Amino acid sequence: MQDYLTILQKSALFSGVNRQDLAKMLGCLLANIKTYEKNAYIVKASHTLWEVGIVLSGRVNIVKEDYWGNRSILASLAAGELFGEAFACAQVHYNIFSVVAAEKTEIMFINYEKIASPCQFACNFHTKIIRNMLQLMAQKNIMLTAKIEHLTQKNTRAKLLSYLSAEAVKQRSNTVIIPFNRQELADFLSVERSAMSAELSRMRRDGLIDYTKNRFVLHKSVSF
Repeated sequence: MQDYLTILQKSALFSGVNRQDLAKMLGCLLANIKTYEKNAYIVKASHTLWEVGIVLSGRVNIVKEDYWGNRSILASLAAGELFGEAFACAQVHYNIFSVVAAEKTEIMFINYEKIASPCQFACNFHTKIIRNMLQLMAQKNIMLTAKIEHLTQKNTRAKLLSYLSAEAVKQRSNTVIIPFNRQELADFLSVERSAMSAELSRMRRDGLIDYTKNRFVLHKSVSF
């Protein structure tokens, strides 16, 4: 567990908790670590989720799959980020999303009940953790609102520009690195991959963007 303290200290869940308290906390929270290979399901939709997952290494996608196997990516999470807190908090018995490893990934699972309820030792860090958890849930609600804005744009070009513009603001640069490959980006924006790739080529030809793999440069002149 000691090897992961630096990563965990950077996680928003443990903001304000010093290293010594964090080391003690992991035992209190019943922390356990599991490793998953690329494309492995960490959590499947319909399974009850009682624990909160923290990405220690690698990357995971939060996905929604329909009856026919069509996939939409809700979010991509990197080291230090969390999943499952909303369902664990709500005690929902039917999880509607799956969590899939986008590459080889290590996950730390912690018991949500141990976060929400002070332990027998009345650890003084519980108040910080609960406050941090509430802030995280609020931030994810904002993220979902932003994604809805991308998806409601009138065409593929507008969806791409909406998403890339939001990333430019977030990263404070006209050069942005996105966490998705082409198929994942198409799944995230709910568009067909080949049509999206063709539109990206047209956007580069029109002088709106340049790109290499997942690195995009946005130019000032934008037309929807």
